[in-house]
Amino acid sequence: MTRKIKKVAVLGGSGSFAIQNAIRSGADAYITSDLKYHDFYKAENKILLCDVGHYESERYTKSLLFEYLTKKFPNFAIILSDINTNPVNYF
Repeated sequence: MTRKIKKVAVLGGSGSFAIQNAIRSGADAYITSDLKYHDFYKAENKILLCDVGHYESERYTKSLLFEYLTKKFPNFAIILSDINTNPVNYF
């Protein structure tokens, strides 16, 4: 059976603790990271669980915060780091 995805819940970083919240919100899919094998049983065929990786789920957070803060506080100095903190290397 296939269903259309109309509503998506997103939680950057380790988000297994919020699977039930995503289901209660009426989301059709939940994008997060660090899900364990048994966490997928919590979906109970009610939601699609997508584990995208911890670093990958938080990667754009600093840009989003930068954008929000510069709009909200235009005279506030913000410096974004270029340091990659991902301990995983892809070859």
